[in-house]
Amino acid sequence: MRNIIILQHYSICMKKEIRIVGLDDSPFDKFRDRKTLVVGTFFRGGSFLDGILTTEVTVDGTDSTQRIVNMLSNSKFRPQIRVVLLKGLAFAGLNIIDIQEIARKLKIPVIVVMRRQPRKDLKASLERLGMGSKVRLLEKAGPIRKVNHLYVQFAGCDEEFVRKIASMTVKHGNIPEPLRLAHIIASGIMDGESRGRA
Repeated sequence: MRNIIILQHYSICMKKEIRIVGLDDSPFDKFRDRKTLVVGTFFRGGSFLDGILTTEVTVDGTDSTQRIVNMLSNSKFRPQIRVVLLKGLAFAGLNIIDIQEIARKLKIPVIVVMRRQPRKDLKASLERLGMGSKVRLLEKAGPIRKVNHLYVQFAGCDEEFVRKIASMTVKHGNIPEPLRLAHIIASGIMDGESRGRA
């Protein structure tokens, strides 16, 4: 059963300053870079940035899930984290994240957030490249749903919980504030200044 990890009645009793980590990867050169940076922002609700976490993942690799689990498990923030937000299901190109595995290992909800409907040809492209295991990870993440104006996938929670998190954290743009800040910081570190829309 996919989404039975709802602990401590998250979907019913949500504190205004629930601790959230938002993760995004940094820009990279797919022809030159072997790894790229992942930045995590540790937030109280959608209003207060309390910390930063970082790790690296392999470009087009298979280590994103374990690297994220290790980063969060070893963080001083770990006892407080109640939700993980991911900006997309793939980091560092085609390094597909297993959100069910992260939710199971950390015992906290994981929500993938996308500003627009993902490309429908991604699955076909992976199949043509012989990346069946990555196709299975896409399928394992579950259906893409539209919640408010966002496209989401989730593990360890229900749609009502996702709706509450979205309403609480979207403040100054089109995506939750922890992800907006993670994007700005990640691109700023790698390029010297932030670029593009979060």
